[in-house]
Amino acid sequence: MRKKVSKPSDDLLETYFKQIKVFPLLSFEDELELSKQIQNGNTAALHKLVNSNLRLVVKIAGMFSIAAISIMDIIQEGNIGLIQAAQKYDYRKNVRFCTYASWWIRQYICRYIANKRRIVRLPQRKEETLRKIQRTYHILCQTLMHQPKNIDIANEMGIPVQDVDAYINMAADSLSFDHANDGESVSNMEIHEDYTYCPERNLMKQISHDGTMNILNKLKENERNIISYRYQLNGCERYTLREIGNKLDLSPETVRQIELRALRKIRVHADELRDCVYVEAI
Repeated sequence: MRKKVSKPSDDLLETYFKQIKVFPLLSFEDELELSKQIQNGNTAALHKLVNSNLRLVVKIAGMFSIAAISIMDIIQEGNIGLIQAAQKYDYRKNVRFCTYASWWIRQYICRYIANKRRIVRLPQRKEETLRKIQRTYHILCQTLMHQPKNIDIANEMGIPVQDVDAYINMAADSLSFDHANDGESVSNMEIHEDYTYCPERNLMKQISHDGTMNILNKLKENERNIISYRYQLNGCERYTLREIGNKLDLSPETVRQIELRALRKIRVHADELRDCVYVEAI
């Protein structure tokens, strides 16, 4: 019987995994405490947060493993994304670090693979069109809740599907990205960076929403409802005074008076509300 010979990359990966397994996993409370220390300039806390999540990078890197690129190189790029996430992680956002860091790890890996795969740089106009296709792909992933087909992208962009096919094929090579570990697959479009989602932006929006609702909860029920209807809060449409009056069985003037009274109460919490305000950069 012939003895199976392991690849050097497999040996390196096995050795690396044994090395990082010595770092214990962290609880949510540990992560929040380390975040506080990191923001105070504690380098040891940064190292601890990074080291305890190196296994997360290995797991994500395995999804992008391809024959043309060393898995250890992919892991190292993912580690850079992990360090970036650890430096930006904010305990006040009250989210698990692995949830926050996964996006950063994926983006660094995607950028590295895309740069490695691209032998000849595309002309600027074609690069720009490909970025638009990429952006549309990721937006549709979020709105459709599944991977969109090229026809979906073409319809959204208003261009022939043949053009979408051509640009995607132009950016891809003969390597297959449909064979990933753990039964997961990675499509050609997924190896491009996704700029449509930013964990910091989404978390800040959530914090802004929660803080605003905490202040509104200090109002009486009819005051809270009227403010929500008037200013499109909590998913409500914007209503006129008359429409609100019809819904609450009140006169438009009574609605206006209640609105003014509620706004006066809210102004008392102006400083607190100002901390909750989030404006997305355009």
